[in-house]
Amino acid sequence: MAVYTQVSQQDLLLFLEEYDLGKVISFKGIPSGIENSNYFLTTSAGRFILTLFEKRVNPQELPYFLNLMTHLSEKGIACPQTVKTKKGDSLRDLCEKKACITTFLQGASVDRITPDHCAELGRMMAKMHLAGLDYPDFRQNDLSLDGWEALLAKIGKTADQIEVGLYDEMRQCLTFLKNNFPKNLPCGVIHADLFPDNVFFQNNKLSGIIDFYFACNDFFAYELAVCLNAWCFDQDTWDFNKEKADQMVKGYQSVRPLEKEEKEALPILALGSALRFLLTRTYDWLNQNPDALVTPKNPHEYIKKLRFLYRQCALILD
Repeated sequence: MAVYTQVSQQDLLLFLEEYDLGKVISFKGIPSGIENSNYFLTTSAGRFILTLFEKRVNPQELPYFLNLMTHLSEKGIACPQTVKTKKGDSLRDLCEKKACITTFLQGASVDRITPDHCAELGRMMAKMHLAGLDYPDFRQNDLSLDGWEALLAKIGKTADQIEVGLYDEMRQCLTFLKNNFPKNLPCGVIHADLFPDNVFFQNNKLSGIIDFYFACNDFFAYELAVCLNAWCFDQDTWDFNKEKADQMVKGYQSVRPLEKEEKEALPILALGSALRFLLTRTYDWLNQNPDALVTPKNPHEYIKKLRFLYRQCALILD
C-alpha cells in the first residue's frame, strides 16, 4: 500500500455520496507498500480501505481481482470484500483513477516471523489454491519470464547505480532461468505477492490476506517459492532459515501435497521469484516519485537472496 494520488476532503465526500456508509470520522493515507494509493477510511458504518489504482494496474483487469476476493471469501478464505454503491457498483472514478472501497480486516502483519507463522501461512496458501480451482476467470502472470526480460531491458545499466555489475548479474541469472525454468507444473489462481505485510495475524493465528492486485494464474509451486523467499530468510541478516522453510512446506503439504516435479522445481522457482522482486524493487528505487507518500523497498535484500539461490541452483544442476 502507498499514496501516490492525494484525495481532498471535497473529492472524498463527493465520492462517498454514492455509498451508504454514513458520516466520515477519519481519513488517512497508508504509506506502506508500493503499488496503489490506499487510505484508511472510518465512517459511522465502520472501518474500510479506499484504494485508487495506479499505473501498474490495467483497469480492464480489475474485475478479475475484485471477483476473486468474493469467490475466495465464499470458500472460507478471509480476505477483503468490495463495498458496493447504492446502485450495486464495485468500481468508480476518483481523481481520474479507478477506485474501490473494501472491508477492513482485523489483525496485523507480524514484525518478527517465527516458524509457526510460516506453518500457518503454508496451510492457508494451500487452502487458497484449492479454493481457487473453480474460479472461472483467467489472468496471465505478466511478471514471469517475458516480463522479467522486458523490465530488465527497461532498467538497463542504471541498475549499476545500486551496485556495480548488478545489471550483468541479473542478465546472467535471467539467461540461466530461461534455460532451466520448469514447464507443465500444476497451476491455478495464485496471490503472487504474499509478503508479510499482506498477511494478517491475531494471537499468532492467520486472520486474513489482503492486496490481491497481483493475483494471476501460474504454478502453485511458484507461489510457495515466493513465500519461501519473503518469509524464510532471517530479517536482520537475510540468511536462509531452514526451520522456517521446512515448517512452511510442511504446512502447505498438510493441505495440498506437492507433486515430485513441484518439489524438484522449487529451487529454480525461488530463484525466479528472487529475480522478479529484485527487478521491481530496482526499478522503483531508481524511479522514485518525490511527491508520493511511499516508502520504496530496499533492493539489496533481494540481491543477497538472488546470489544465495543462484549458488544453490548451480550446485543442484552441476
